[in-house]
Amino acid sequence: MKDNYGVKMFEKRVKSSKITGVGSALIDLLIHESDDFLMELGKEKGGMTLVTDSDIEKILQKTGNRPLVVPGGATCNTIVGVGKLGGKAGFIGKRGEDSYGIFYEENLKQSNVAPLFHTSSNPTGKVLSIITEDAQRSMFTCLGASTELDPDTITEELFQDSGIALMEGYLLFNPDLMMACLSSAKEAGAMIALDLASFEVVEASKKILNSIVPEYVDILIANEDEARAYTGFSDEQMALDALAENVEIAVLKVGPRGSYISCKGKMTQINAINRKPAKDTTGAGDLWAAGFLYGIANGYSIAKSGEIASACGYEVCQVVGAQIPEDGWMRIRSLLV
Repeated sequence: MKDNYGVKMFEKRVKSSKITGVGSALIDLLIHESDDFLMELGKEKGGMTLVTDSDIEKILQKTGNRPLVVPGGATCNTIVGVGKLGGKAGFIGKRGEDSYGIFYEENLKQSNVAPLFHTSSNPTGKVLSIITEDAQRSMFTCLGASTELDPDTITEELFQDSGIALMEGYLLFNPDLMMACLSSAKEAGAMIALDLASFEVVEASKKILNSIVPEYVDILIANEDEARAYTGFSDEQMALDALAENVEIAVLKVGPRGSYISCKGKMTQINAINRKPAKDTTGAGDLWAAGFLYGIANGYSIAKSGEIASACGYEVCQVVGAQIPEDGWMRIRSLLV
């Protein structure tokens, strides 16, 4: 139902159900490997490491496994999820003028997402995700053409018809671009959601985060590692309280134990769905955000939005990569009553 706690609080602020995201247009390359393989690469499990295109090629040469190739990028995964749920969605990014870039844009259109792309003669960016036996993924990212998104091209008009603007934490690596996105979205009157994306990003960007969150962010989303890096607290209640200090909605995701959502001093616990073990956690947080933001943008309660989010997170963990198959989306859409 759409009359529970949380709806009246936001109906005056969410001017539209459209969600527009800004992020890196990245092709996902997914391979399964062992913990030993990861250790040989000197990579701490989890998180994201920036590398060159040649670094990715060298890693691929070390494995005998053929990668699965799908469109990706944190914000794009979320926005595609919104489109698949039947929501209004748009994605702002920069892609290469290559076959990967064309594939990427066509996939967005097929997913009910309006592509708002600039193009480059440089290759489309990519992410190599190594998935270990415990279903955890460790990412190696070459940003490619996505780094060339010009702050001057990010205007208020891009967000004019959007109720929520989603920014990924990875944009913090380009402070000028992040500020252009935040200021344009705010001028357009959109609520701003920030997904912290990676504990490594948070650790490298504490100063700018402490500046932008109080001024711009309405919805702050973090997992346990990201929340610890941002707040300094391992205790979940203390971390959630600290996340919520300067925003209207704070989300703390705790993996298979579910999530906690703080809204105007009220905490709502969302149970995870654990019917089957996860096959791969790639995109789990991104699709969780898709369900939650779709719910908020479309007038569902905090609790119902969390339920939709939990279903999205569960379904994506049942497949390799961040692409939920249609039968999974049918099960999720059955919750939209």
